[in-house]
Amino acid sequence: MLSSRVTELRKKRNLTLEQLAAASGVSRSMLSQIERGRANPTLAVTLRIAQAFGLNIGDLVDQPWTASRIEIVRSDDANQMFRDDQECRIRTLSPLHLEKSVEFYELRIAPGARLHSAPHFEGTRELLTITRGCARVQAGDNRCALSPGDSAHYHADQEHTIENISDEELVGFLVVTYQ
Repeated sequence: MLSSRVTELRKKRNLTLEQLAAASGVSRSMLSQIERGRANPTLAVTLRIAQAFGLNIGDLVDQPWTASRIEIVRSDDANQMFRDDQECRIRTLSPLHLEKSVEFYELRIAPGARLHSAPHFEGTRELLTITRGCARVQAGDNRCALSPGDSAHYHADQEHTIENISDEELVGFLVVTYQ
């Protein structure tokens, strides 16, 4: 039901009715009525609310038919390239709207190069799987070596580094999760 979905999203994002009203252009009183199930918004109002949450209408109303939608990330989509230089190439494989929930990356690191990261948000974890080359992973005081087929799961809310310790390009897949 739309009323509970709007309330759920607003609270999950720590927004007041006033803040949602400002972001959507829908009055506070109308939003209050929608959340209490006392108003049935027009399509235009529903669209403005969805856009304020960074969603489309289908995602906002969360109908069963929206679950069958397939989102595609194209290999040549420049918007999905997070970093691309001589040492490292990071391509986002997950839809960008999932950012800060779960992120999925293809990671390519040149021989002898490393990817060093400052601490992410508290509770952030990374899962790295190597498909080619060998890596050394350091997260805080912990270290490990990985070969093709190996995976490591570690805290990313501390400094961490992925280093290519082989003579070939390191290729892997990185999943970042936030709590």
